[in-house]
Amino acid sequence: MFRSRLEAPAMICIVLQLAILLALGGCSRHGESANRIVIWHQMRPDEQVVLHRQLARYMEKHPEIKVQELFKETETLRSAYVVGALAGQGPDLVYGPSDPVGVYEATKSIRVLEDLFPASYLSQFDSTSLLWYHGHLYQVADKIGNHLALVYNKKYVQKPPETDKELIELSKNIQTKYGYVAGRPNVYGLTWNYIEPFFFIPFYTGYGGWVFGADGVTPTLDTKAMVDALNFVRQLRDVEKILPNEADYEIADALFKDGKAAMLINGDWSWAGYAQKGIDIGIAPLPRITATGLWCAPMTSPKGYSVNVNMKKEKLTLVVELLKYLLSEECQLETVKALNTAPTLKALYRHPDILSNENLQNSLLQIARGKSMPVVPQMRAVWDAMRPSYQAVMGKARTPQQAAQDMQSQALRKIRDMNE
Repeated sequence: MFRSRLEAPAMICIVLQLAILLALGGCSRHGESANRIVIWHQMRPDEQVVLHRQLARYMEKHPEIKVQELFKETETLRSAYVVGALAGQGPDLVYGPSDPVGVYEATKSIRVLEDLFPASYLSQFDSTSLLWYHGHLYQVADKIGNHLALVYNKKYVQKPPETDKELIELSKNIQTKYGYVAGRPNVYGLTWNYIEPFFFIPFYTGYGGWVFGADGVTPTLDTKAMVDALNFVRQLRDVEKILPNEADYEIADALFKDGKAAMLINGDWSWAGYAQKGIDIGIAPLPRITATGLWCAPMTSPKGYSVNVNMKKEKLTLVVELLKYLLSEECQLETVKALNTAPTLKALYRHPDILSNENLQNSLLQIARGKSMPVVPQMRAVWDAMRPSYQAVMGKARTPQQAAQDMQSQALRKIRDMNE
């Protein structure tokens, strides 16, 4: 089992961060106004615009309340929040995806929520938006998904592919139609950030694999499914030649925005930006792998709010009221319209604006076919173990068989180190 005791290097880092935070006085809770609510988040700029509007309306209706929000990059948010909470400080609310919740729970930095909301209130939400962990509710989400899907430019694609074979055939036809220069297609059939393991997971699941075994904490990376999936992704580039020779997130994103790629695998956080660039985009579920009959299943996760364990009882009422507002139909529908993200209130799934939105309906279908991202702290070890070996396969420095073995041994070692 994971223990909340941190490794020595991590503890040194935390002490240094804590010293800086205390010196700056950036997250002190001592003597602060009971009517001041602080939110830390990692929202993208377009999400922040919506949040600013919502908070402005709330404070206009409640002039006695001051709500302050602060953006932090995802990694910084997690570490800074834990540092602050362990010192009895930090924000009142922390917002983000579900995966850090395992760390927050292990470090006892967030409080349980089931005593703050009656069951009748929670029953309004899709069950996947309520993050229960070790028997307690630790996060309530206003968005579900945070997932990958197939994004396509309707200039090139009228009917998206449903299988891997259709994906390959369509990509080749597009590349042939628009021609080549110096051996490179003018328009690639497909691209994505294929050096990052998170983007590889749909193919691993499509071949029948998953990151953990039945116990939810033992890695399962040295498998036939891993070897088959690694071979498949590399063949898309080196044999089928429907991918660029190199593609990280920025390259793939730029190719699609510039009309140099017909299809892209990317997350729901990116779709609004493509539409704003004037691209007529479609969203479709990722294809089914013919060899297995399984749909490519991306990881999905809710994004929502957790409450600082240090919050005083007299402030809880104000924070709960703010949370209910931010999670309301009014705010969620506004977010859906602005960002095309999936809401968490079940009543909204019947709203005409959502039922008539083809891209959102396909996004919801992709979520239904996805698999929930584990929130256990061991997931961090799995990512760190997968990344170098996966990249070595794509760099032709390691075979898929060698990579699968190395991923498993490295994941087990990192988890042992974590638990010592």
